[in-house]
Amino acid sequence: MRIAVLGAGSLGTIVGAYLAAGGIDVELIDAYQEHVDTLNQAGAKVIGTTEFQAKVKAITPENKSGKYDLVLLLTKQLYNDSVLEELLPFLNEDSVVCSLQNGIPEQKVASIVGEERVIAGSVEFGATFIEPGVSKLTTDYTQFKEYAFQIGELNGETTARIQRIKSVLDLVGGTHISDNLVGTKWSKLLINNAFSGLSAALNGEYGDILDHDMGIVSAVHIADETIKVGHANGVTFAKMGGFDLESLELTSEHDVPERIQTFRVVMEPSRLLRASMLQDLEKKRKTEIDYINGVVPQMAEGTGISTPFNDLVIAQIKFAEESQTVPNFDTNIKAFEKLLSIPQNK
Repeated sequence: MRIAVLGAGSLGTIVGAYLAAGGIDVELIDAYQEHVDTLNQAGAKVIGTTEFQAKVKAITPENKSGKYDLVLLLTKQLYNDSVLEELLPFLNEDSVVCSLQNGIPEQKVASIVGEERVIAGSVEFGATFIEPGVSKLTTDYTQFKEYAFQIGELNGETTARIQRIKSVLDLVGGTHISDNLVGTKWSKLLINNAFSGLSAALNGEYGDILDHDMGIVSAVHIADETIKVGHANGVTFAKMGGFDLESLELTSEHDVPERIQTFRVVMEPSRLLRASMLQDLEKKRKTEIDYINGVVPQMAEGTGISTPFNDLVIAQIKFAEESQTVPNFDTNIKAFEKLLSIPQNK
């Protein structure tokens, strides 16, 4: 099986390293020339909650050749049109494109490469790009080896090809097959909304949110909005890491203390993670906010559900994008404190 990791950034570097070490024929594809050069010269180095290095083959997108049996899609949704159109000549009829992107991009991916080629998944570990050739695993290593991915067919069937792809991804970390792919993607969206969104909006690690009284309460409300909007759109959230995320929904403000305690336990293994959107802001790049927190108000239209906490995250990140600044935790948390002083209807 010939595999491409399309988008060899923080996550893709780790994925490619483990696949290469496992004897897989894999190419890491990334537009960052210095990163590609370093990967080829020194290998892919993983630091953080583990230490690991592997010899890999890396190329820039214009150097793709031949046909790929499996493409692990890890680029940002912002670039899907061009990235996927350029990929088409390198796919066989039975090639598979596994979307591991944030948000819910499968419909868009399928519209370009063909629905029959698409499977989707959720990356359940975090990483930070440190420098060319080096990625930091920020999820607890034991957790990573148990729960690294969920993957599934769009129709929920457990097919021979999904089993084959699971066996490949198991070389990276624990891979679980989902019969509720939509629910899996919404569950990942919930975590991204609550923690990646806040990490970028406040300029902090997940642990900074977990440890801050107003930060963690805001995360609880962001999760609640996401669950309510998902339910209004017929979504049944899939378990993630064995945990039932639907149990985080609020029936009243009296539920908040219990939800805080749950989040602090469930998210503890990810406390070192810094959102990729925050890394984008630091590099003065456009973020994926419209495809992460932005999904909630978009899908809330016509449901009568208000989404003030997701709206505030979006506003703060878009302000940082437009002003090309990095958010200040102490300044931006005050807006959440003000929002929390307004009674929330549950």
